Amino acid sequence: MSGELAKLKITAYSDEKFKSKVGDGEFKVHLNPDSYSLKYKIEQTKEQAQGTSSSEIKFNKIPPKDLDLEFVFDRSGVVPDYSSSGSDNTKTFKDEGSGIIDDIEKFKKIVFDYNGDQHKPNYLIIFWGALLFKGCLVEMDITFKLFKPDGTPLRASIKAKFKGFVEDNLRVAMENRSSPDLTHVRTVLEGDTLPLMAFRIYGDPKYYLQVAKANKIINFRRLKAGQQIYFPPIQKTGNN
Repeated sequence: MSGELAKLKITAYSDEKFKSKVGDGEFKVHLNPDSYSLKYKIEQTKEQAQGTSSSEIKFNKIPPKDLDLEFVFDRSGVVPDYSSSGSDNTKTFKDEGSGIIDDIEKFKKIVFDYNGDQHKPNYLIIFWGALLFKGCLVEMDITFKLFKPDGTPLRASIKAKFKGFVEDNLRVAMENRSSPDLTHVRTVLEGDTLPLMAFRIYGDPKYYLQVAKANKIINFRRLKAGQQIYFPPIQKTGNN
């Protein structure tokens, strides 16, 4: 519905391909966060060249990003349609008897509890507006702030940190640096030759014979468009 307030949603999956949704594994917040932060980090390695006293900083990789979110749970009655309705989170709290305990337990079941079959936390997709994040929970702090006379908590905030997760095939694509010590598979395009493809991968066309041998290609001059070519890791040699 146009103009309807979109709520942040967390969906839990049991597998790293995000295909097997966990039963009852969806949570929509009642209060959207005021902000969220994404952390990116570039890792670097230092290699010292022979005969020098300084180290050369080289780019290594970009690890999965981190997401920091704060969730607020409130059953005090100040949030409209919250104390009287369970919204998308299955239960109805007309008397607020359990305060926010059931809300937090529902949340924890999705983001914190271990998957029984995999013995690991659920894989999560967090979606809200422009935010689409895939990852797992790594840290969670709960602060209770408001209580009924009998001590039942009515308000709490949860600060959660998630580690970004990228499927293996996507990670390879993102971190593809055409390095000679990595395995590559390429699809032959019209006009491609084996020396040309070897140059793209290894930076030198002379390795095409090794590629031909690895793929058992007899006539390397006649490649077919759409053909899959395996480029193995190689040990670079000096100029012939």
